[in-house]
Amino acid sequence: MSKLGLDIEKIARARRLARTIADDVQAFVERYTTVAVERTLCRLAGIDGVDECGVPLPNVLVDEIRREGMLREGILFFLGNAMIATGLSPREIAGRVARGEISLARLPARPAGAIAAVLRPLVDDCIALVRGRRERRERYLATIGEGPRPYLYVIVATGNIHEDVVQARAAARQGADIIAVIRTTGQSLLDYVPHGATTEGFGGTFATQENFRIMRAALDEVGEEIGRYIRLCNYCSGLCMPEIAAMGALEGLDVMLNDALYGILFRDINMQRTLVDQYTSRVINAFAGVIINTGEDNYLTTADAVEQAHTVLASDLINEQLALLAGLPEEQMGLGHAFEIDPERENGFLLELAQAQMTREIFPRAPLKYMPPTKFMTGNIFRGHVQDALFNLVGVWTSQGIQLLGMPTEAIHTPFMSDRYLSIENARYIFTNLKDIGDEIEYKPGGIIRRRAAAVLDDAIALLEDIEREGLFAALEKGLFADVKRPRNGGKGLDGVAEKGERYLDPFIPRMREYLSNLEKQTI
Repeated sequence: MSKLGLDIEKIARARRLARTIADDVQAFVERYTTVAVERTLCRLAGIDGVDECGVPLPNVLVDEIRREGMLREGILFFLGNAMIATGLSPREIAGRVARGEISLARLPARPAGAIAAVLRPLVDDCIALVRGRRERRERYLATIGEGPRPYLYVIVATGNIHEDVVQARAAARQGADIIAVIRTTGQSLLDYVPHGATTEGFGGTFATQENFRIMRAALDEVGEEIGRYIRLCNYCSGLCMPEIAAMGALEGLDVMLNDALYGILFRDINMQRTLVDQYTSRVINAFAGVIINTGEDNYLTTADAVEQAHTVLASDLINEQLALLAGLPEEQMGLGHAFEIDPERENGFLLELAQAQMTREIFPRAPLKYMPPTKFMTGNIFRGHVQDALFNLVGVWTSQGIQLLGMPTEAIHTPFMSDRYLSIENARYIFTNLKDIGDEIEYKPGGIIRRRAAAVLDDAIALLEDIEREGLFAALEKGLFADVKRPRNGGKGLDGVAEKGERYLDPFIPRMREYLSNLEKQTI
């Protein structure tokens, strides 16, 4: 039952509207591919490494067919064709293409059935590897276990993966449940994934497969030491969204930032490119058992948190439906919202509590990602620590799933390890002392909290009705989210989108979807 007295029929209507919007997007998505999707398929087929100039081999292969005007046929048609012609592995073929010894586009075409057959063992190997990573996590959870929810989520962001490891281990020993390695500034706008271990990021560390491997190994080691599994988070957003999702799946990441709209609104990445990429990335995340975090909290950094709260809810509902279409279960949806109301506003805490409780009731099975105050943090670290304490209070009161801890020095510099310790101490104190407060407190009928939640839901429905009428693409053009307008044919990456041709081939994603569908039937 709704403690807020929310109208269940209105919630159902909101979901139906969001599903119609998502279905319309999905009809578009299924007709198109992108350079990032094709590079992802290369990586799933076992292709990694760089050429003599440092260009990643997946880029080398996909760039060749793109130059030849054949992106619409997909890389796997040409890769399988080359495997038959040469008898070489995908990695060996990539090396020869990089050296100019083979041209994928100029080899005589073999029958489609033969190409599908030669690719089948690659798919089997990939599926087994990713399932093995997922099962390894599940064994850890079944043996050493993990911390209670809300998970304590903290960041490391030194720029040097080896220094990140030092800080991550310290945070785990201090009580953190999730370590997020912040990406270096601007990586979301790179149309390739850097290779190898990196030590020179700015404001964060490059997301690379080797960096994922290094941090995963470090967290497994410290987890065994302290007797608690530590989850690893990174970012599969930007121009390489599905590629990084694949790398995370291959290296055993647990949580990934993955939002259908974030790159469009806040990085000016073309909406067509992003919406195609998010589908592939979410199928991979779903198959790998990865929890996704969406980025609705970012809306409130550009728009007022009271006036625009309904846009957060509407986006959560759309993100939920797009994720379901990718086979991602609700239990893996860290849908985002934030504690961002002006602390000088009268009864602002009650409004924050209303919105957090509303989000929990509308998405009861999702491990919601709750973001700390940032917009109104100042250099006053003492007031900031109190703001974070109120945020932690709402988090435990409303049973959030993932509590991204605020830091006292958030508005001043990249936090020290001592700042992180204070944040963890703050959260643990409040979570322990107020553990069951949500079960004990009821909300006054007709009071501020109930009225606020009902009003946000009503406004979200009205917005969803507008989006359903316009379509998501037109809604983004009109700036209905975060007051940010984006043109359908503008932004970064549009030239990397192509409508699928008759010979287009992708056995990886359908195989993952089949597994997820069977898993869902078993659960039911």
